[in-house]
Amino acid sequence: MSLASTIEWTDATWNPVRGCSKVSPGCKHCYAETFAERWRGIPGHPYEQGFDLRLVPDKLAEPLRWRKPRRVFVNSMSDLFHEEVPSQFVHKVFRTMRLADWHTFQILTKRAGRMREVLSDLAASEAVADHVWLGVSVEDRKHGLPRIEELRRTPARVRFLSVEPLLEDLGPIDLTGIHWVIVGGESGPGARPMKPDWVVGVRERCSAAGVPFFFKQWGGVRKARHGRDLEGRTFDDFPRVAAGSTPSDAERHRRLALV
Repeated sequence: MSLASTIEWTDATWNPVRGCSKVSPGCKHCYAETFAERWRGIPGHPYEQGFDLRLVPDKLAEPLRWRKPRRVFVNSMSDLFHEEVPSQFVHKVFRTMRLADWHTFQILTKRAGRMREVLSDLAASEAVADHVWLGVSVEDRKHGLPRIEELRRTPARVRFLSVEPLLEDLGPIDLTGIHWVIVGGESGPGARPMKPDWVVGVRERCSAAGVPFFFKQWGGVRKARHGRDLEGRTFDDFPRVAAGSTPSDAERHRRLALV
C-alpha cells in the first residue's frame, strides 16, 4: 500500500493480491513485474517471492483504517481478476470496498471477461456502487478494443478505460456506457513510442461523446523530460461522482470487525 501514490490519476494503492502474468502486448514492459522481481529472494520483503501471484488476506481490511477519503487504485501490482485468484477472494475485496464507502476504488483489469463473470455472482449493492469504478486496459485494437465491449456488459456505475501504453491508432471507439478515459505512453527502458495523433484521436472522440479525458504522460525512457502537456495544456478530468463522508472512528471499527 502507498498513501502517496505517484500515479497521476489516483491517491493511494491497495494490493490484497500481488503478482501477475502476461496476457497481451501491453504487458511487455510491466513496471510492476520489474519492481517486484528486484526484491525476489530478500527475506521478509513484501516481494520476497518476486512477481509470483499470491493472495494477501492481511491486506483486506486496510482501506477501513484510512480516515481521509482517497481515490484508491486496487491491485496496482496485480490483476484482481487473474485466473488464479479465487472468486471468493474477489468477493471479499468487494465486501471491503462496500464497507469503506467513503473512498473511491479504481479497479483496472486486462481480464475483462473474467471480471464480468465473477461480478455476475455479486449482489447488486456490492458490484454496482458509485464509489467502485471498473476499468479495462486498452493498448491496441486486437486485444484492447474487445475488452471495452466486455466492460460495457459488466454492471457498474462508473466504467473507465486506461489507454496505456497506447501502442497504435485505435481508430473509431464506441464510448457508449464509458464514463472516463485515461491515455498514456509507455515509460522506462525499452519504452515503445506513442504518436501525438493517436492521443489527439482519442481525446477528440471523448470530447464528442462528453466523456472526461485524462492525459497521464507521453512516457519514454525518462518520462519526466517529456511531461504530460497535450497541445499546450494538461487534461485532468475525472467523472463527477459525489464522495461519501468518513464515518466516526467507532463506526469504522465496527466495520473492520465485519471483514
